[in-house]
Amino acid sequence: MIETEQLQRIIEAALLASHEPLSLASLSGLFTEDEGIGNAAIMRAIEALQAQCGGRGVVLVEVASGYRYQVAADVHAWVARLNAERPPRYSRALLETLSLIAYRQPITRGEIEQIRGVVVSSNIIRTLEEREWIRVLGHRDVAGRPALYGTTRQFLDYFNLRALEELPPLTEIRDLEDLAPQFEFEAPHAPALHAVPSAGAMLPSDGDPLPASGATAPTPDTASEEHSA
Repeated sequence: MIETEQLQRIIEAALLASHEPLSLASLSGLFTEDEGIGNAAIMRAIEALQAQCGGRGVVLVEVASGYRYQVAADVHAWVARLNAERPPRYSRALLETLSLIAYRQPITRGEIEQIRGVVVSSNIIRTLEEREWIRVLGHRDVAGRPALYGTTRQFLDYFNLRALEELPPLTEIRDLEDLAPQFEFEAPHAPALHAVPSAGAMLPSDGDPLPASGATAPTPDTASEEHSA
C-alpha cells in the first residue's frame, strides 16, 4: 500500500515531467491494481498538492485535458523573460475570427465573413488549425456543404479553461483586449482569458525544455489579413 505522502510525490513528479496536462484516468494508470490507488485517493492527493502551492511561484490547475503545474500569474512576467525567442505575431483579424468561432460555434467561414464584413483569409483559418485551436466539426447541410468550425481541447488548455462554459459572457467584454490580454494588447481591465507557461517548461528532459501550453504568448500584428499567419 502506498502511503499518502508517497502518493503525493508520485503525482507531483508525473505532472512536472509530463509534456501535457494529465487526466484523472492518466494518473490512475500510473498504479497497478495491487497498489489499490483509486480515483478518490488521487483527487485527495491533487487537492493536497494544490493547497501546498499557496504563496509559491507555481500553481496546480485543472484545464480541459486534465491537471498541470504552471507558473503563477503574478510572477509570469519575470519567468517569460527566459524565452529569448521572439513570440509569434498574430493579427487582430485572426483574434477576431477566433473569438467568433469560440462564441458562435459551430460556425461557417461564410457566417464569420458576414459578421465581420470582410473576407476571412485562408491563412487565418490555416494558422488556427495549425495551432490546433480550431477544427472542422461537420458541414452545414446547404449548397456547397461549408465546413462548420469549432474550438478544440487545446484551445481550452491554452486559455486555462476547463470547458466552454467558463468563457466570460460577451456582455462583460468591451473590446478584444479584454478577451485575449496575453496577446499583449494594452488593456486596463482584468484578464478574461489568461495563458501562463507550465512549470514543466523549466524542467530539462534529454537536454531540452518540455513544451508548455501557452508558454509563448503571441503578440498582435498590424499586418493585413492576407499576411496574418
